[in-house]
Formats: sequence, C-alpha cells, structure tokens
Amino acid sequence: MIELNIALEKDLVFFDIESTGLNVLKDRILQIALIKYKKDTPVPEELFMLINPGVPISEEAFAVHGISNEMIRNKPTFTQVGQEIYEFVGDADLAGYNSDRFDVPMLMEEFHRIGLEFDLSRRKLIDVQKIFYKMEPRTLKAAYRLYCNGDLSDAHDALADARATVEVLKGQIQRYEHVDYVDGDGFVTPAPIKNDLAAIAKFISDESMLDVTQRLKYNAKGEVVFNFGKYAGQLVAQVFQMEPNYYHWIMEKDFSAQVKQIVKKIYDSQKNGK
Repeated sequence: MIELNIALEKDLVFFDIESTGLNVLKDRILQIALIKYKKDTPVPEELFMLINPGVPISEEAFAVHGISNEMIRNKPTFTQVGQEIYEFVGDADLAGYNSDRFDVPMLMEEFHRIGLEFDLSRRKLIDVQKIFYKMEPRTLKAAYRLYCNGDLSDAHDALADARATVEVLKGQIQRYEHVDYVDGDGFVTPAPIKNDLAAIAKFISDESMLDVTQRLKYNAKGEVVFNFGKYAGQLVAQVFQMEPNYYHWIMEKDFSAQVKQIVKKIYDSQKNGK
C-alpha cells in the first residue's frame, strides 16, 4: 500500500474507471478501482470491480484497455454494485487523473441511473492532470524557457513568436534526438524526434482523426465514423444512407470546410454507387 503523507480534513478516494467508450452520457463503466485514505487511518482501503455494462464495448475502447465483452459477461451490473460503491465513497473528497472531465461525470451518470444522487457541492475534487498542466505550462514562452534556456520577452508578437518556434524545434531535436518514446502501454518508438521532418510529422500526428476539428475519425477497421453528436461512432456512409438530410444539414451548418469536403466525397461516392 502507498502511504499518503498529506493533511486530510476528511476521507479522500482516488479512483479510476475503464468504460465502453468516451461518451460520459451514453457509455458505461466496466471496471472501477477506488483507494480510500481515511483522515485518521494510515492504511488505505481498496475496492476493485469488473462490471457488466449492459452495452457493447466499442472497438476503440477495447484497443485501449483490453477488456472484452466476454470478460465481463458474467459480472454484476452497476445496478447490483452501485450501492456498495456509493457507500464506499461516502462523503469523501475525490482524486483522479483527468477525473473532472471524465471519471467523475461518468460515475455521477451511473449513480443517477440507479436513483442515487451524488452531490459534489461539499467535496473537494483533485484532478492530478490539472496540477501537471498548471505546473508545467504548455505555452510557447514555457517551451522557449525549457528548450532554449531563455526568456521570450516579445511573446505574442507574431514575428517574435515565429522565430521562437524555430528555436524551440531546434532545441527539441537536440534534446530528444537520442531519446526513445515509450507510450502508456509500454510500446517503444526508437528516437522519433530527429533531423527528419517526415518522421517528426508522423510521430505527432493522430492518424485516427480525419480533420483538425476532430468531427470525423477512423474506427478500428479504418472506416470513417462521426466523432460528435447523436451519430457518434456510427459509419458516415450508413448514416447518410439512412438519413440523407443529415448530410445536407452538415453542409448548411457551421462545420469546417475540411469536414464538408470529406463528407461530400463520401456522399457523392455513395450516390454514384461507388
């Protein structure tokens, strides 16, 4: 067990969930782990569960956490274990990583479905990711300080910023040209940052996304799906076949030219029977 040497006013629960997808309203929890540190007790309590979500696990989610539909088929549902989780948390404060945007709202939705009100008004929320981002700012000025060992005095002057960006890239190549990248799953990419623009571009690109506004993406099979709205996760071609007016709605609304260009090609190809 990990000791937590921090002053607590009341219990603090660290928790993390794995889910069927990333939509906090529609997707479901299929794994949850909670570690409770009590105010006056040095040894924490742990609660870990696999849960049958009652809905299929998306291929994208399975690719991340490796939990299959078969693995949770005979596990209890959230309806069956929700009360136990609710009581374990009690009135504790909550901590997690990216928890304010994902884990907390998803847990609240699950409690709501079984008639339990999970009040946040008297809880402290500690999202460790926010500490990371605040203490390690992701601004050009911070990057210049890190990679160029200097202060960017003319920040937000376009020419000064452009020149600083050149220096930052040079500094990044010098710092990382012999450094391997290890992702969260332990996969190693040998020295991806080097004097090779194509290699750098490939390393930082998200090949699953088709447009810069992230409205369209590829699923695990390489098929184009929506990444927003009521048809999120569904094949663009199939949606247009079922509801052609959705295509016209996209073309008339405030979507990027890139999105409109992509969906037009899909719609026209479908219309022409290709």
